[in-house]
Amino acid sequence: MGKEESPKTTRRTTRSSAASTSSKNVVEETYVSSSQPPTLSDLVLGEERESFSLDDLLSSFPGRRNQIQELLQLLGPRNSPMLPIFVYGGTSTGKTSMVLETFRHLKRPFVYSSCLSCYNPRILFESVLNQLFLHRKNAVNGYSSAKRCESPSDFVNFLREALVSILGNLEGNSGKLSSKRSGKANGNMIYLIFDNLERVRGWEKGSTILPLLFNLYDILKMPEVTLIFISNASPDTYYSSMGYVEPISIYLPDYTQDDLQQIFLRNQANKKLYASFLSVVLRPFCRITRRVDELSPAFSLLFTKYCEPVTNLGVVPNKELNQRLFHYFRPHVAPSLNEIFKVSSHPSTEVEVRETKGKGSTRKFGDCEVDQLDFHMPTSAKYLLISAFLASRNPATLDASLFDSTGGSNSRKRRRKASEKSMEQKETAEQELLLNPGTFPMERLLAIFQCITSIGEGSLDEEEEGYDGLGIRNGNGGLMSDVLLQLSSLCSANFIVTGGSCPLEGSTRYRSTVSEDMVLKVARSIKFPLSKYIYR
Repeated sequence: MGKEESPKTTRRTTRSSAASTSSKNVVEETYVSSSQPPTLSDLVLGEERESFSLDDLLSSFPGRRNQIQELLQLLGPRNSPMLPIFVYGGTSTGKTSMVLETFRHLKRPFVYSSCLSCYNPRILFESVLNQLFLHRKNAVNGYSSAKRCESPSDFVNFLREALVSILGNLEGNSGKLSSKRSGKANGNMIYLIFDNLERVRGWEKGSTILPLLFNLYDILKMPEVTLIFISNASPDTYYSSMGYVEPISIYLPDYTQDDLQQIFLRNQANKKLYASFLSVVLRPFCRITRRVDELSPAFSLLFTKYCEPVTNLGVVPNKELNQRLFHYFRPHVAPSLNEIFKVSSHPSTEVEVRETKGKGSTRKFGDCEVDQLDFHMPTSAKYLLISAFLASRNPATLDASLFDSTGGSNSRKRRRKASEKSMEQKETAEQELLLNPGTFPMERLLAIFQCITSIGEGSLDEEEEGYDGLGIRNGNGGLMSDVLLQLSSLCSANFIVTGGSCPLEGSTRYRSTVSEDMVLKVARSIKFPLSKYIYR
């Protein structure tokens, strides 16, 4: 999100890069001009005499007004001591951009270090110290750091030394640098920002570095220093018994569809034409991902295709033009959904299967044509594959009506006569078809699996009886003991792929990649009435 909000290249490249690009893996010691020695002004994000008002800040982040106001309230007036802050949310929700642009508005000095680019403790420690000591790596000093820091104890000692020095400089210049429009440090506080904190858990010494970072507030005992942590994972995923002062958390949820529409409409030359394009693509794509960094390149290519029938890109679309563009563009949406967000674990998109007598066959994912099932698949895997297809194909709101105790045959609503539908309702129904395939959580997959195994004519324990330990528990159609193993196998074969995750860690979402033709053949092999459970 934040990559679209910084119209200027700021004097401090480290800060602007983290706020204006999708990749926040920036080396903190990179500056515009390596010949000039660093100064206190390099700890402030923004151009000289730049005015970045609160309205500018809020308008730069649609859907983040509440979080920005909460952050501003926690930061308080200048020189206000405060507890550590923990900002968290899913990938590409604007966490880093929001924090850095808030400091750009406040003109307060801060030190930013990413645990993604600083991939081990020594690099992280030296990155923080280099900025605080106003040290820049260059050819003169042999590209060495201000202090070589290997251990946490050395880091704490050097950090206290650097903070005392930098705070003294801030206090000595407070009278001359008090103007917020001067582009220089505002106040006598210094803020240490640690981004991508979840990466530390994967480090070799991560179990000791995390407690150190969380305990810095108590170790330093310096009210002029504030710690800000940014993470994709929630605070619950970190150890809660470390004995440190619990940070104040700020949660950034995934963008809503309305938020994404505001984001993508920004800086568009013809907002009405682009709005008509978003009305077609935004809803189906939002079922797969709401990450701006994934949607932006996809929409860029699709919008070019959408505008092909239009000779004048400045035209204001009417109802007739919208209908014509929709019918021209509709065939291109489903292939884009399959291709752009496809996760492949093999270099080839085709997987060869066992040859039949007289001829062989291959299958493709997504739009494959399979004459017959010429490869072996356990019954439980077939039911799981059908469950994944139904979870991707059908809206989640229809699960209760489709998979009730009667198999869904008596609970389905009667379809209205075609004469009762208006043209707008027909268009809406056509656009609903573009919602597939969608992503689904593990819980929904297992719930559908449990329902259809009790409905299908092919009994699971008839075929699995020959496999040791693969029978159904309690004989009531419950989950089989090898379901998770079968799911892993289907994912390895690219029948099912991961399609994103929830903000809280551990809630992976999945998506089926197989075509309806293949699933129908799988269903026929176990005598399952698949057509009854497909929403059309």
